[in-house]
Amino acid sequence: MIDPSIIERVKELRQTLHRHNYRYYVLDDPEISDAEYDRMMQELLKLEEDFSDLMSPDSPTLRVGAPTLDKFETIEHSIPMLSLENGFNDLDIMAFDRRIKRNLSIDSDIIYTAEPKLDGVAVELVYENGRLITASTRGDGFYGELITSNVRTIRSVPLRLHNEKEKRIPSLLEVRGEVFIGKEAFKSLNNERLDDNLPPFANPRNAAAGSLRQLDSKITAKRPLEIFVYGVGRITDLVLESHSDILYALQKLGFRINPHIRPKITVKEVIDCYRELSEQRDLLPYDIDGVVIKVDSLSLQQNLGATSRSPRWAIAYKFKAIQETTRVVGVEVQVGRTGTLTPVAQLVPVKIGGVTVSRATLHNEDEIKRKDIKIGDTVLVQRAGDVIPEVVKVIISKRTGEEKTFNMPLVCPVCHSSVVRSLNEAALRCINTSCTAQVKERIKHFASKGAFDIDGLGEKLIEQLVDKDLLFSYADIFQLKEEPLKDLERMGSKSAGNIVRAIEDSKRITLNRFIYALGIRHVGEHVAGILAGSFESLEKLIRTTPDELVVIDGVGPVVAESIVEFFKKNENRKLVDDMIANGVQIFRDNAHKQGTLAGKIFVLTGTLATLTRSEVKRAVEEAGGKVTGSVSRKTDYLVVGVSPGSKLKRAEELGVDIVDEETLMKLMIEDR
Repeated sequence: MIDPSIIERVKELRQTLHRHNYRYYVLDDPEISDAEYDRMMQELLKLEEDFSDLMSPDSPTLRVGAPTLDKFETIEHSIPMLSLENGFNDLDIMAFDRRIKRNLSIDSDIIYTAEPKLDGVAVELVYENGRLITASTRGDGFYGELITSNVRTIRSVPLRLHNEKEKRIPSLLEVRGEVFIGKEAFKSLNNERLDDNLPPFANPRNAAAGSLRQLDSKITAKRPLEIFVYGVGRITDLVLESHSDILYALQKLGFRINPHIRPKITVKEVIDCYRELSEQRDLLPYDIDGVVIKVDSLSLQQNLGATSRSPRWAIAYKFKAIQETTRVVGVEVQVGRTGTLTPVAQLVPVKIGGVTVSRATLHNEDEIKRKDIKIGDTVLVQRAGDVIPEVVKVIISKRTGEEKTFNMPLVCPVCHSSVVRSLNEAALRCINTSCTAQVKERIKHFASKGAFDIDGLGEKLIEQLVDKDLLFSYADIFQLKEEPLKDLERMGSKSAGNIVRAIEDSKRITLNRFIYALGIRHVGEHVAGILAGSFESLEKLIRTTPDELVVIDGVGPVVAESIVEFFKKNENRKLVDDMIANGVQIFRDNAHKQGTLAGKIFVLTGTLATLTRSEVKRAVEEAGGKVTGSVSRKTDYLVVGVSPGSKLKRAEELGVDIVDEETLMKLMIEDR
């Protein structure tokens, strides 16, 4: 038995340290010295070490890091983290405002909230009953990487929520925010790396992203990461009317919101805000690349809805992209996994936004002609965030007359096969599917994280395997043995053994990841997930027709034709057969199980008596249904608990079936 006084002391230390973390990192108003804080932290560390049963996932001691992970798991966002539409001038923003008014049939001023757009890494934090449960990256918007241990080390992230004034804590709260590293902290971090003979980071965003993706959270804990929160996903027990209300409610719960937020302003004031922040940009202690503009009213947001890519009620007004002039010294043509030939400009290296740029995409032959780009030209090159640098325009006045016209090749630069240009396409395409460039790119895609995720099978190794005729297709991966691998450059018996084991471990794969791995043109991770949810097996997908595909929500005629054409080819069917013959096992995960709830969409509101939201979500998905965060015309059931929010009114307006917890249990029992 642990002495009650020790239990009480641990509880007291945690509460005190949480409070001082909040005052120091969120309010910027410390009440104690660093030395006093350190003494309390050391005392708590010692008590938790001596009495391991007292360890808790929300202890402030976890700020120093947790045990090392083998790799990151992925997690589905209950509400997709969509991208934002971009605007680049005042006319774009005025057009956005007119579009909002037209869609809502409103003539009066729309009220907005404007926020600085940080150049950081988007994350989602999930709290249950006030405790941080999971944290994940944005990922592809639908699935993100689980980085809970790393996020717990960020001192401006509350591990437990508090609300000193009103004492109300949501039973479920999904918070979205941007993790970043400040400018001065970034300089110090790079100086430390140089002192340790390590390469410096290119820019603060890359440093933040790399820090969040450390498998050893003790490394993350040493990085100066910060966070500002900017919104929510699902939320219970708080009835709010506007986006700005959400931000200030989050601040009361212990989160940092950006001090430069401008709530409840008109479109004219939005543009004024943009001007002010553009002027202050270089003076801010962190990087921003624009202003995010959101309709403030939550009910209007709901009425406006979203496209598959972005909400209709928000736009990012981007600052002018960082541009520099340099010279084109050559053009090389790259061949992608689908055979597309992409011209890439080789440049005199130039620093743009802290990154040295020596290559820029020229997109295609039409783009080169449209911009009249020649080898030897002085050009304006643009880099914005993670977007591949591109040539914006030629500085004609710098021409000397010695510039040379570049023409796209008539044959593939790798395999010398014929190239074709399909009707309504700008790109040239190599028609030889055995082209080694295509083979390499297909194998890289196949082994990548969203597909088979084969640890250790990276770009350099794949290049060697194809060049030495050890791989001719991705199906050959499953026949690789240690003997030829260990003789390759930078390998050896141990590394070869690790690769073979990783290949073996990858053989059991979900249907959606398998479909994505095949590299079917126009089929990304999201579409692969839709297909896996719509077909009971790979065999049924292989035998499908375009007419059967186009009726699936999210699959258009172009995608449908691409899928059917892929499986029509004997060589592709053989690749699938070879993989299965070599032990690949394809299964449908629980999210795609067919049951009496198959295809049914549920939304939850209020507090349930016996089940947690996580338990409901898991049970519904196991029965083939789906739980989303907002009520729409597609919602089948609203499950109502104690103290329901505004979703109840919305469901009544739309005629959605409203059920209680008991009815939900009956539906699940019927499914079993």
